[in-house]
Amino acid sequence: MKKLIVSLGLALTLSFGTTYNEGVEAANKGDYKTALIIFEDLASKNDAEAQNELGLIYENGYGVKQDYLKAKEWYEKAASQDYAPAQSNLGVMYYYGEGVKQDYLQAKEWFEKAVSKGNTIAEYNLGLIYDNGYDVKQNYKKAIQFFEKAATKGMAEAQYNLGNMYVNGYGVKQDYKKAKEWWMKAAKQDLAAAKLNLGVMYSNGYGVKQDKKVAKRWYGEACDGGEQMGCDNYKKLNQQGY
Repeated sequence: MKKLIVSLGLALTLSFGTTYNEGVEAANKGDYKTALIIFEDLASKNDAEAQNELGLIYENGYGVKQDYLKAKEWYEKAASQDYAPAQSNLGVMYYYGEGVKQDYLQAKEWFEKAVSKGNTIAEYNLGLIYDNGYDVKQNYKKAIQFFEKAATKGMAEAQYNLGNMYVNGYGVKQDYKKAKEWWMKAAKQDLAAAKLNLGVMYSNGYGVKQDKKVAKRWYGEACDGGEQMGCDNYKKLNQQGY
């Protein structure tokens, strides 16, 4: 299943001095009480990064009661300063209807703002909007365009979806070789769904020489990553003596 990507962790790239660093360090250690104090102080001084971090804290309920309205307020403050991660996160709130009425067009607008600044997560999410045709005309070519932007920057989920587009011939000529290339990139980043698809590819000989042993290995890795179908297929091949 294709899932929207939202920033779930706090920023790791630091740029605003020791107090901000201390806030991130505290949050990464699970000391959200300290992080909250630091980020609130910085946010009151109109620090967009700190405002975005507060949005993440309230959206995910990190050490506080989950509060989508507060999250939205902090994201909006940061987004109004043209801070791309906050714009992307606002898009996610509208996509899911978290604290707001679900509105794919609003989500698209926020993603587009973030994409204009090269935000990778927003590129992927905008690809999903076009891939699924959510309040826009379904457009596989546009979906591929945005998936490629994110995939070339190393996002495993975008690489996985690009592989799916090529294997199905959505918006492109069906190309098993390219599908395999993108799935391999995602698999190297430990994305279980990509490993499962590689297993299917080798098990059936789709674009590769059929090899049940190689398929079994990929199924096993997919199983280890939580893909139940990988577990089932691994068991079947194991029973068949592969």
